Amino acid sequence: MSISTVSNEKAPGHWLLARLGKKILRPGGRELTTRLLNKLGLTNQDHVVEFAPGVGATARALLAYQPASYTAVERDEEAAAITRKVVTPSGGKVVLSTAQQSALPEGSATVVVGEAMLTMQSDVNKNAVMSEAHRLLQTGGRYVIHELCLIPDDISEERSQAVWDDLSRSIHVGARPLTAASWRAILENNGFRVIAEERADMALLAPRRVIDDEGLWPAMRFFARVATDRSARSRVKSMHACFNRLHNNMGAIGLIVEKV
Repeated sequence: MSISTVSNEKAPGHWLLARLGKKILRPGGRELTTRLLNKLGLTNQDHVVEFAPGVGATARALLAYQPASYTAVERDEEAAAITRKVVTPSGGKVVLSTAQQSALPEGSATVVVGEAMLTMQSDVNKNAVMSEAHRLLQTGGRYVIHELCLIPDDISEERSQAVWDDLSRSIHVGARPLTAASWRAILENNGFRVIAEERADMALLAPRRVIDDEGLWPAMRFFARVATDRSARSRVKSMHACFNRLHNNMGAIGLIVEKV
């Protein structure tokens, strides 16, 4: 499946938004990513691997720290080509592979970053991605995730399932966000220790967040494209309505964990 050929009606939500020019596709926005990277404290000694970099927005932020190396792992050829244009001038590289089996050498990373990708995985694949991050990291290495989060922690199973179903129908991708407690537990079960946690509202399509994330003029271009494309407008309105409907049960969470 190609980002450029799937119809607006059928495209996964994040692909549609990227097609319309939205570059920040993380649930907690640029601000939550910035907080996480500030706490991470990257240096020029770090070897960074990023899973599923999308259109390369976080890649740019990571490369600004001038790490010793940067490698993106992307399974989609079109997305990989976009990221390659972003990272190659700074010496980064892109590997066409999956986050579950990257084929990168064991212990080759000091930092692994994965944003807005675990939410869309089954429990089996969540564990597989975390296991691969653990394999790639040196002991003491750090793994950063930025995902959707169910709230509150004591949300019922019935309500969790309703959120998953509503969200999946809207974005056309299976989505299974977890509570903060469950995110921490699954990471700990895969050999990590939580060292930092950050939260934010899930306001991906709120006009103020779009402007904060993209900048004024890119945000205006995005809004204009939505307004002038009937099929895209229908999908974006539907997703926005879904996010508003689920506001009391859905937020964004960022975790930094350490391999033990």
